[in-house]
Amino acid sequence: MSKKPEGKVEAKPTAKATEAATAAAPAAAGAEEESSAEAGRKGWIMPTPIPQEEWKNFRYRGFTFDDLMKMPMNEFIKLLPARQRRTLRRGLRPCHRQLLEKIRRAKAFAAKGKNIPVRTHCRDMIILPEMVGLTIYVYNGITYIPVPISPWHIGHYLGEFAITTKIVQHGEPGLKASKSTLHIAAK
Repeated sequence: MSKKPEGKVEAKPTAKATEAATAAAPAAAGAEEESSAEAGRKGWIMPTPIPQEEWKNFRYRGFTFDDLMKMPMNEFIKLLPARQRRTLRRGLRPCHRQLLEKIRRAKAFAAKGKNIPVRTHCRDMIILPEMVGLTIYVYNGITYIPVPISPWHIGHYLGEFAITTKIVQHGEPGLKASKSTLHIAAK
C-alpha cells in the first residue's frame, strides 16, 4: 500500500518575515557576505509564545500563577524538582544575580511603557515566576535567540529554549567529492 503524495502547502509570509525580507534585500545587494550572526540566525527554530489568555489555566504543582508570584522564594524553591531545588538552595552565582537585576530593571521600564531587551549568556539560569512576561535573548554560541517566557517555562533552564544545534539538511555532494559521498541515503 503506497501513500499518495501530498501537495505542498505554501506558508503565508508573516509580517516579520516580509519586513526582514525587505530590509535584507538592499543590504544583500550592497554587501557581498553576510555577517556571521545573520548567517547563524537562518537555521534556528524560534519558539512560539503562548498567549496570555491561556495563562489563567496554568497550574504549577497545584498553585496558580498569581499564587506563585505572591509566594516567598524559600516556599517556591520547595515546589521545584530536586536538581533545581538544590541549585537555588546553594545560592545564585554572580552572573545569575546580574541577570535578575537586568530583569527587574526591564520590568520597571516595561511598566513605564519602554521595552529594553534582556540579553544573557547564562543558559543555566532557572526560570523563576518573576521572569514571566518578558522576552529574554539567550546566547546559543552564535547569536541571541529570543525566548518569550510564559508560566509553563517556570522551573526549566533558559538554555532549554535556545537550541545550540541546527537541523542538518544534507544536499548533493559538491565538486571534488569522494566516491563514498555519492551514495547518500535518500530522505
